[in-house]
Amino acid sequence: MRGLLISFVLCLTLNVTGQSRYRIMMWNVENFFDCKDDTLKQDEEFLPESERQWTWGRYWRKVEDVGRVIMGVGGDMPPALIGLAEVENDSVMISLTKMGSLRAMGYDYVMTDSPDQRGVDVALMYLPQMFRLVGCESIKIPSLDYGLRPTRDLLHVWGGVMNGETLHVVVCHLPSRAGDSRENSKNRKLAIGTLVSLIDSLQLNIPQCRLLVMGDFNASLRDKSLKPLRNIMTIKALTPDGRRPTRGTYRYKGNWGWIDHIFVSESLYTGTGCNAQLYVQPWMKRMMNDDTWYPRRTYLGTHYAGGVSDHLPIFSDFYW
Repeated sequence: MRGLLISFVLCLTLNVTGQSRYRIMMWNVENFFDCKDDTLKQDEEFLPESERQWTWGRYWRKVEDVGRVIMGVGGDMPPALIGLAEVENDSVMISLTKMGSLRAMGYDYVMTDSPDQRGVDVALMYLPQMFRLVGCESIKIPSLDYGLRPTRDLLHVWGGVMNGETLHVVVCHLPSRAGDSRENSKNRKLAIGTLVSLIDSLQLNIPQCRLLVMGDFNASLRDKSLKPLRNIMTIKALTPDGRRPTRGTYRYKGNWGWIDHIFVSESLYTGTGCNAQLYVQPWMKRMMNDDTWYPRRTYLGTHYAGGVSDHLPIFSDFYW
């Protein structure tokens, strides 16, 4: 039955040229922890007996809500590739892909196992019928070499798409600028330098490398910390219709910021039709008294707010 369903939705993506639509999605899913204690990580605040009271009921509600958003982003077909940030472990990804509302879609996944002290990682979900996994690797940020707190790995994945070409995908979650501490600043610089080196290496060694880089960068495109990325002339940042966004993926103290991004190599960029779009539905909003709104997050401090994430997902379409 699942095979028939996947075959049906794949047929829906074919356009008149015989190409298939690949909808690419990126989303920070806000502290997507399971309810089990990992003694090697600082996950104590996300346990049933913690102040947050992160129970299995709340966990499974989040599993279903994340699946609901993914299906909504897909429209007539679920996205072919989905980058996720702030996922704790395989247990969460198995719940999401094999046990929740997405189980009939046939998603598979790969993810990092980083030395990040809180235990949050990045993952890539993919439809095997549209992306044939060839390989993946975790790229470590050399924080410990500089006496810094370890941070999240980069995830580099490569595989074949339906026209036979190879696509390289990098998923990242750059260190936060919270508190603007010297350690955070150094860690961000190291992470961005490692990402730039990876992009340069791929484009140098693979002619016409087809590359997608997506993640939570914790900064707008204009931020000075992202200048090394902006200086790579062979990649393009996807923005809403090529214009400066009027809203963003994250709102902090009343200010919207477009801090989640998708970059593509020149070989994938098609001009003004190649852009990033936000996805939001009324149930994903927390309305304020002045009729403005925030993404309805899972927690406000230690108070359970019942939302799905403090970030909005972004997506873009490609045809291969």
